[in-house]
Amino acid sequence: MIKNKHNAVAIIVVLLFGVALFYVGTDGFQAYTAESARTAKLIDEKPSFPEVTLEDSQERMYPFSEFEGKYVMLTFIYTSCTDVCLQLEVNLAEVYDQIPEKYIGEDIVFLSVSFDPTRDTPEVLDKYRSYFESDGETWRMARIPDQQELDSLLDDFGVIVIPDGEGNFVHNSAFYLADREGKLIDVMDYTKIDEAAQKVTSILDAEAGE
Repeated sequence: MIKNKHNAVAIIVVLLFGVALFYVGTDGFQAYTAESARTAKLIDEKPSFPEVTLEDSQERMYPFSEFEGKYVMLTFIYTSCTDVCLQLEVNLAEVYDQIPEKYIGEDIVFLSVSFDPTRDTPEVLDKYRSYFESDGETWRMARIPDQQELDSLLDDFGVIVIPDGEGNFVHNSAFYLADREGKLIDVMDYTKIDEAAQKVTSILDAEAGE
Protein backbone atom coordinates (compact mmCIF):
# COMPACT_ATOMS: atom_id res chain seq x y z
CA MET A 1 0.00 0.00 0.00
CA ILE A 2 2.79 2.37 1.00
CA LYS A 3 4.79 1.39 -2.09
CA ASN A 4 1.82 2.16 -4.36
CA LYS A 5 1.39 5.50 -2.62
CA HIS A 6 5.04 6.37 -3.21
CA ASN A 7 4.72 5.37 -6.87
CA ALA A 8 1.69 7.60 -7.28
CA VAL A 9 3.52 10.55 -5.70
CA ALA A 10 6.52 9.96 -7.97
CA ILE A 11 4.29 9.91 -11.04
CA ILE A 12 2.61 13.14 -9.99
CA VAL A 13 5.97 14.83 -9.42
CA VAL A 14 7.22 13.73 -12.85
CA LEU A 15 4.02 14.94 -14.51
CA LEU A 16 4.18 18.31 -12.78
CA PHE A 17 7.84 18.69 -13.74
CA GLY A 18 6.98 17.85 -17.34
CA VAL A 19 4.14 20.35 -17.40
CA ALA A 20 6.45 23.04 -15.99
CA LEU A 21 9.03 22.36 -18.70
CA PHE A 22 6.32 22.43 -21.36
CA TYR A 23 5.01 25.73 -20.00
CA VAL A 24 8.45 27.35 -20.16
CA GLY A 25 9.31 25.84 -23.53
CA THR A 26 6.09 26.96 -25.17
CA ASP A 27 5.90 30.51 -23.81
CA GLY A 28 3.21 29.68 -21.29
CA PHE A 29 1.29 27.23 -23.50
CA GLN A 30 0.92 29.85 -26.24
CA ALA A 31 3.02 27.86 -28.68
CA TYR A 32 3.63 24.19 -29.22
CA THR A 33 6.66 24.32 -31.50
CA ALA A 34 9.82 26.39 -31.74
CA GLU A 35 8.48 28.06 -34.88
CA SER A 36 5.17 29.09 -33.33
CA ALA A 37 6.98 30.27 -30.20
CA ARG A 38 9.23 32.43 -32.37
CA THR A 39 6.19 33.78 -34.21
CA ALA A 40 4.39 34.63 -30.97
CA LYS A 41 7.50 36.48 -29.75
CA LEU A 42 7.78 38.48 -32.97
CA ILE A 43 4.14 39.55 -32.86
CA ASP A 44 4.55 40.54 -29.22
CA GLU A 45 7.75 42.55 -29.80
CA LYS A 46 6.66 44.16 -33.11
CA PRO A 47 10.14 44.84 -34.51
CA SER A 48 10.57 47.71 -36.97
CA PHE A 49 11.85 47.14 -40.49
CA PRO A 50 15.56 48.01 -40.30
CA GLU A 51 17.35 50.54 -42.48
CA VAL A 52 18.04 48.70 -45.73
CA THR A 53 18.31 49.59 -49.39
CA LEU A 54 16.08 47.56 -51.69
CA GLU A 55 16.72 47.01 -55.38
CA ASP A 56 13.64 45.84 -57.25
CA SER A 57 12.98 44.10 -60.54
CA GLN A 58 12.96 47.44 -62.33
CA GLU A 59 16.44 48.29 -60.99
CA ARG A 60 15.04 50.99 -58.74
CA MET A 61 16.84 51.44 -55.43
CA TYR A 62 15.16 52.88 -52.35
CA PRO A 63 14.80 52.47 -48.57
CA PHE A 64 11.85 50.71 -46.97
CA SER A 65 10.49 54.16 -46.13
CA GLU A 66 9.39 54.19 -49.79
CA PHE A 67 6.27 52.47 -48.43
CA GLU A 68 5.73 54.80 -45.47
CA GLY A 69 2.05 55.26 -44.72
CA LYS A 70 1.10 51.90 -46.24
CA TYR A 71 0.81 48.38 -44.95
CA VAL A 72 3.27 45.96 -46.52
CA MET A 73 2.57 42.26 -47.00
CA LEU A 74 5.92 40.50 -47.22
CA THR A 75 7.36 37.16 -48.19
CA PHE A 76 10.99 36.04 -48.17
CA ILE A 77 12.08 33.86 -51.08
CA TYR A 78 14.86 32.92 -53.49
CA THR A 79 14.09 32.28 -57.12
CA SER A 80 16.12 29.07 -57.45
CA CYS A 81 13.83 27.41 -54.89
CA THR A 82 11.82 24.64 -56.54
CA ASP A 83 9.36 23.82 -53.77
CA VAL A 84 8.00 25.96 -50.94
CA CYS A 85 8.86 29.36 -52.48
CA LEU A 86 6.76 28.63 -55.53
CA GLN A 87 3.76 27.70 -53.39
CA LEU A 88 4.39 30.68 -51.12
CA GLU A 89 4.20 33.09 -54.04
CA VAL A 90 1.21 31.35 -55.64
CA ASN A 91 -0.60 31.70 -52.32
CA LEU A 92 0.48 35.32 -51.98
CA ALA A 93 -0.98 36.00 -55.41
CA GLU A 94 -4.30 34.58 -54.19
CA VAL A 95 -4.23 36.82 -51.12
CA TYR A 96 -3.45 39.79 -53.37
CA ASP A 97 -6.46 38.97 -55.54
CA GLN A 98 -8.77 38.79 -52.52
CA ILE A 99 -7.87 42.23 -51.15
CA PRO A 100 -10.39 44.85 -52.34
CA GLU A 101 -8.91 46.70 -55.30
CA LYS A 102 -9.50 50.09 -53.67
CA TYR A 103 -6.85 49.29 -51.08
CA ILE A 104 -4.17 47.92 -53.40
CA GLY A 105 -1.39 50.44 -53.90
CA GLU A 106 -3.18 53.05 -51.81
CA ASP A 107 -3.22 51.44 -48.39
CA ILE A 108 -1.24 48.26 -48.91
CA VAL A 109 1.54 47.00 -51.14
CA PHE A 110 3.01 43.53 -51.51
CA LEU A 111 6.74 42.88 -51.41
CA SER A 112 8.70 39.67 -52.01
CA VAL A 113 12.27 39.95 -50.76
CA SER A 114 14.99 37.62 -52.03
CA PHE A 115 17.59 36.39 -49.57
CA ASP A 116 19.82 35.26 -52.46
CA PRO A 117 20.96 38.67 -53.78
CA THR A 118 23.96 37.37 -55.70
CA ARG A 119 21.88 35.26 -58.08
CA ASP A 120 18.60 37.15 -57.84
CA THR A 121 19.51 40.14 -59.96
CA PRO A 122 16.84 42.61 -61.10
CA GLU A 123 16.66 40.75 -64.43
CA VAL A 124 16.07 37.42 -62.68
CA LEU A 125 13.48 38.96 -60.36
CA ASP A 126 11.71 40.55 -63.30
CA LYS A 127 11.34 37.18 -65.00
CA TYR A 128 10.31 35.51 -61.75
CA ARG A 129 7.56 38.02 -60.99
CA SER A 130 5.94 37.30 -64.35
CA TYR A 131 5.24 33.74 -63.22
CA PHE A 132 2.86 35.09 -60.58
CA GLU A 133 1.49 38.07 -62.52
CA SER A 134 3.11 40.52 -60.14
CA ASP A 135 2.80 44.01 -61.65
CA GLY A 136 6.16 45.13 -60.27
CA GLU A 137 4.54 48.15 -58.64
CA THR A 138 1.80 47.27 -56.16
CA TRP A 139 3.47 43.88 -55.78
CA ARG A 140 7.21 44.25 -56.07
CA MET A 141 10.02 41.74 -56.01
CA ALA A 142 13.34 43.00 -54.70
CA ARG A 143 16.68 42.07 -53.25
CA ILE A 144 18.88 43.71 -50.63
CA PRO A 145 22.36 43.86 -52.20
CA ASP A 146 24.16 44.58 -48.93
CA GLN A 147 24.56 41.28 -47.07
CA GLN A 148 24.83 42.91 -43.65
CA GLU A 149 21.59 44.79 -44.20
CA LEU A 150 19.92 41.61 -45.41
CA ASP A 151 21.12 39.64 -42.40
CA SER A 152 19.84 42.38 -40.09
CA LEU A 153 16.37 42.20 -41.64
CA LEU A 154 16.24 38.40 -41.55
CA ASP A 155 17.32 38.41 -37.91
CA ASP A 156 14.88 41.14 -36.84
CA PHE A 157 11.94 39.45 -38.56
CA GLY A 158 12.82 35.94 -37.40
CA VAL A 159 13.46 34.57 -40.89
CA ILE A 160 15.74 31.53 -40.71
CA VAL A 161 17.89 30.97 -43.79
CA ILE A 162 20.49 28.19 -43.78
CA PRO A 163 22.63 27.47 -46.89
CA ASP A 164 22.78 23.76 -47.65
CA GLY A 165 26.16 24.00 -49.38
CA GLU A 166 24.68 23.11 -52.76
CA GLY A 167 23.25 26.48 -53.73
CA ASN A 168 19.93 26.03 -51.94
CA PHE A 169 18.61 27.11 -48.57
CA VAL A 170 16.65 25.60 -45.73
CA HIS A 171 14.26 28.31 -44.57
CA ASN A 172 10.96 29.00 -42.86
CA SER A 173 8.06 30.52 -44.80
CA ALA A 174 5.17 32.76 -43.83
CA PHE A 175 3.25 35.91 -44.69
CA TYR A 176 4.61 38.93 -42.80
CA LEU A 177 2.52 42.07 -42.33
CA ALA A 178 4.15 45.41 -41.51
CA ASP A 179 2.01 48.36 -40.50
CA ARG A 180 2.04 51.90 -41.89
CA GLU A 181 5.05 52.73 -39.71
CA GLY A 182 7.08 49.72 -40.80
CA LYS A 183 6.50 47.65 -37.67
CA LEU A 184 5.87 43.94 -37.96
CA ILE A 185 2.40 43.33 -36.59
CA ASP A 186 1.56 39.82 -37.76
CA VAL A 187 3.10 36.61 -39.06
CA MET A 188 0.56 34.42 -40.82
CA ASP A 189 0.45 30.83 -41.98
CA TYR A 190 1.01 30.99 -45.73
CA THR A 191 -1.14 27.90 -46.30
CA LYS A 192 -4.23 29.66 -44.86
CA ILE A 193 -4.92 31.94 -47.79
CA ASP A 194 -8.50 32.96 -47.00
CA GLU A 195 -7.69 33.57 -43.36
CA ALA A 196 -4.77 35.84 -44.25
CA ALA A 197 -6.80 37.79 -46.81
CA GLN A 198 -9.69 38.23 -44.38
CA LYS A 199 -7.37 39.39 -41.60
CA VAL A 200 -5.70 42.02 -43.79
CA THR A 201 -9.00 43.19 -45.27
CA SER A 202 -10.58 43.50 -41.82
CA ILE A 203 -7.70 45.75 -40.70
CA LEU A 204 -8.08 47.97 -43.75
CA ASP A 205 -11.89 48.03 -43.46
CA ALA A 206 -11.67 49.01 -39.79
CA GLU A 207 -9.38 51.93 -40.58
CA ALA A 208 -11.70 53.00 -43.40
CA GLY A 209 -14.64 52.88 -41.02
CA GLU A 210 -16.38 50.06 -42.86
